[in-house]
Amino acid sequence: MKSFILLLSIFLISGTLISAKPIRVGVAGMTHDHINQVFDYMGKQQDVEIVGFAEPNKALAMRLLKRHNLPESMWFPTLEALIQQTNPEAVCAFNSIYEHLSVVESCAPKGIHVIVEKPLAVNNQHLALMKALVEKYKIHLLTNFETTWYASHAKVWEMAKQNKNLGEIKKVVFKDGHGGPIEIGCSKEFTNWLTDPIQNGGGAIVDFGCYGANIMTWLMDGQKPVSVTAVTQQDKPSVYPKVDDEATIILKYPTCQAVIQASWNWPFGVKDTEVYGTSGIVIANKEPKMRYVFGEASNAEKWVDLAPLPYEQSNVFAYLAAVVNGKIKPEKDLSSFAVNSVVVEILSAAKESAKTGKTIYFSK
Repeated sequence: MKSFILLLSIFLISGTLISAKPIRVGVAGMTHDHINQVFDYMGKQQDVEIVGFAEPNKALAMRLLKRHNLPESMWFPTLEALIQQTNPEAVCAFNSIYEHLSVVESCAPKGIHVIVEKPLAVNNQHLALMKALVEKYKIHLLTNFETTWYASHAKVWEMAKQNKNLGEIKKVVFKDGHGGPIEIGCSKEFTNWLTDPIQNGGGAIVDFGCYGANIMTWLMDGQKPVSVTAVTQQDKPSVYPKVDDEATIILKYPTCQAVIQASWNWPFGVKDTEVYGTSGIVIANKEPKMRYVFGEASNAEKWVDLAPLPYEQSNVFAYLAAVVNGKIKPEKDLSSFAVNSVVVEILSAAKESAKTGKTIYFSK
């Protein structure tokens, strides 16, 4: 009977076996509106147990906990207090990009893994400090992008990198953005730092430029571009007086090019990836199918139906549990430290290019 009960404690979710013992996860900060990912996930799966929320703004914390019928006892005024009292195995950061470093500084010496919302760091100086902590304490430092969990991007990798359906990649165009964080109704706590050049590191160039930098670096196996050229502007200076709301970044590689179009000025949310090869084109987004063009004739195209991703690659929390449990090794995947370190370098170069009007070259 005991063996039977033990077997029942391991159950099947979306075709994947999940251990009955969840990993313990704390949350650092609640000012990022993506915090709703946590509330949406809690109680629905068994691979992650949220043990507490560290947020210095108690009024904000109480409002969010009450909205989701969670007890006040889950709130902690500091990350140190949360760690001391709950002993998490990993921490998710939902605060400003600038504060990501302090989360890593608190967690790394204690051997606690960290996953932050995109992008990884606010500048190269913060990145260097994070890198030293990762190397010294051997933790996983991961970055979460919404686009990582699109089945279309896994299919792009399969077609472009494994099966070579597109020939040699020559150009990739990324279109990422929406009508603006204030316009779409983001919370005041979120927009206060999202529109601050220090706390966020920039405006649309950071908020949406990071998506293309992430996916392109992944497609290039972690390779840095030869150069970065960027142009930014303020189409709505009365709404966003401190940061850009429109940005275009061009990444030059030895054999191809990427164009990243980041905007807070579009009529609706857009996250499109267009990959152009020597023998085919694919256009990917969050839809369950993808357009594939493979010739000049009018009938030389089709819609590719997309299979669901394996469970442990289908959402951030399932992925985090798999990494902590050693089932996934994030060497150069979309969430990995290696790939997202390059993303920070690209964004830093893009901001410098936009400021100086010059192309920024990476040293060999």
